[in-house]
Amino acid sequence: MLLTNLLTALPDAIVTGSPDGMDIQSIEYDSRKTGPETGFGSRSMFVCMPGARLDGHDFAPSMYEKGCRVFLCARHMDLPADAVQIQVETPRMALALLSAAFYGYPAREMQIIGITGTKGKTTTAILLSGILSENGIPCAYIGSNGIDIGPDHYETVNTTPESHELHRYFRKMLDAGYRHVVMEVSSQALHTWRVHGVPFDTCLFTNLGEDHISPSEHPSFADYHDCKRRLFHDYPCRHIVTNPDDPHWQTVSANPAVHTLTYAIDTRKLPDTGVPVDFTASDIRPFRSETALGIEFDCVHEGRRIPVRLRTPGDFSVYNGLCAIAAASLYGITPEACAKTLYHMSIKGRFEIVDALPGVTFLLDYAHNGMSLENALTELRRYNPNRLICLFGSIGGRAQNRRRELAEVSGKLADISIITSDNPDREPPEDIIRDILSWFDKTRPHYVLPDREEAVRAAVQMACPGDIVLLAGKGHETYQIIGGEKVPFSERNILLDEAALVREKLAM
Repeated sequence: MLLTNLLTALPDAIVTGSPDGMDIQSIEYDSRKTGPETGFGSRSMFVCMPGARLDGHDFAPSMYEKGCRVFLCARHMDLPADAVQIQVETPRMALALLSAAFYGYPAREMQIIGITGTKGKTTTAILLSGILSENGIPCAYIGSNGIDIGPDHYETVNTTPESHELHRYFRKMLDAGYRHVVMEVSSQALHTWRVHGVPFDTCLFTNLGEDHISPSEHPSFADYHDCKRRLFHDYPCRHIVTNPDDPHWQTVSANPAVHTLTYAIDTRKLPDTGVPVDFTASDIRPFRSETALGIEFDCVHEGRRIPVRLRTPGDFSVYNGLCAIAAASLYGITPEACAKTLYHMSIKGRFEIVDALPGVTFLLDYAHNGMSLENALTELRRYNPNRLICLFGSIGGRAQNRRRELAEVSGKLADISIITSDNPDREPPEDIIRDILSWFDKTRPHYVLPDREEAVRAAVQMACPGDIVLLAGKGHETYQIIGGEKVPFSERNILLDEAALVREKLAM
């Protein structure tokens, strides 16, 4: 694309150098990707983005040496005269606008459903995408579990990809015939302008709790709250689907200027607000088979009662299902049709049940903070396990406040805790575990196994019929982050491998 055409997306930019006749074939912000050795160079634009640890402006001279001649920046840099510098106030915001233009504004031709909240985003997004796709509306998905465009799956680094990748995938979706997408919108994505300029059709709110509050994420709950709020107030949308059971729903998602649907369980709270509830759940009841479990309820809508069964446990699963049903109704899909789809759906790494040993229920879940782990263990208690075994760890280098939460929750609610590693990154696993143990009630049964594979195998070995074993923290992830590197790691495969060995022993 001609640079002069691309610059129409940034009418307030200060441009130095001559952009005339320059053809831009790629926009890059990773210095490792720009240069002749990767096929870029003079036809690339390098975006100088300030980061938590590194500042892209510092790499501009080396990018020039590699052949790059166009730079998007927040300040004028000392570069040779033939370098075109496009100076803007916020490079990340400008990147979002440029990326949309570069790929021909694909989002304008799509109906984009954005979902935000502390927990439930991934499950609800995948449930909704599945409902739409199974009922005649081909729908893609973007979120923590990657990107799905029909049969094609793409891994992602962030829950919400950087804006350039986001618009590239929008273009892929549109070219493949997908005009609908459900995407998770993280607080960091809103904070760093990754979705700036995206025209949302519907915005969904699940709930809000204290998480992602640390020096490297959000400095306070107020900041976290305000970032979530942006989705419902700073972006144009036609519909809002929200949860009045959550105490923060009004300050985050209430917008009288937008058509709103509500879903709730605890309708007793709502008369004081004067808010009508469109979708409610009644007669909520758990079910459990030999190796599986879940939740059943009646979805009540416009006087009708529709039986729903989900293959995940807990009231939070009911919220996820209700939210998906409410959102699907905006696209002409009945609750009855939704229930048929939900009956057979399961979510990878979200209370994912793994059939491994007779009589034992194994679950893989992404619960990686105190709030999500407490919800998970509390719900699993409702199934009256012989023993509730919880394997968990905590990430290295950030979110240290989670360690206390996880330790206290598992110590209080699990019969046996197995404390291990979970993406230690550059922090020694032993240091993380020592921190966890400083908050853990050591009078409670527990094991410390820093090697997560060894810990998973130990959990399988100790499991007895009637036990429920929760492997918390990794969920859908197929790697461990160790020393800054992603090391392949499949918790599911390790679990199944060890279970096969146990069955082999029992058969002898």
